[in-house]
Amino acid sequence: MSQQSYLSSEPFQAQQQGVKVKFFLFADGGYPPYGSTIVTTDKMLAEKPDVVARFVKASLEGWRDYLKNPEPANALIKVDNPKMTDAQIAFAIDKLKQTKALDGGDAATGGIGIMTAARWKQTYDFLVAANLLDPKTEWQKAFTDRFVKDLKIGF
Repeated sequence: MSQQSYLSSEPFQAQQQGVKVKFFLFADGGYPPYGSTIVTTDKMLAEKPDVVARFVKASLEGWRDYLKNPEPANALIKVDNPKMTDAQIAFAIDKLKQTKALDGGDAATGGIGIMTAARWKQTYDFLVAANLLDPKTEWQKAFTDRFVKDLKIGF
């Protein structure tokens, strides 16, 4: 059986039920898109770029600070989700660190949250080759690095 899942979540649940899990990262198979992005509207970018910049910076600093000392946030997580266990959270943090989900790849040199035109171009090429995207698509309009390129938030 196979199932799409997050490395930090469903494998733990399966293992707790005695199921052996093999997890395959799409990235290891050449899948180039970013796993998570911050999305907003063109209107927000145009009208409130300072708010976007502060939100992006705070989000990335929050991830950095969380991995340095997760306990305060974990307490809040468990308040909002009483079913969340310490073991589940520890598993998730371990997987994030093992796979360098936040500080690997381009983030190792560009900081947490960095995006690159090269990776977006790889994603475009991948999607076009798979006939999932019209080659006329202006992929450069899909992202901006202006809010992350100079932050260099690392551990």
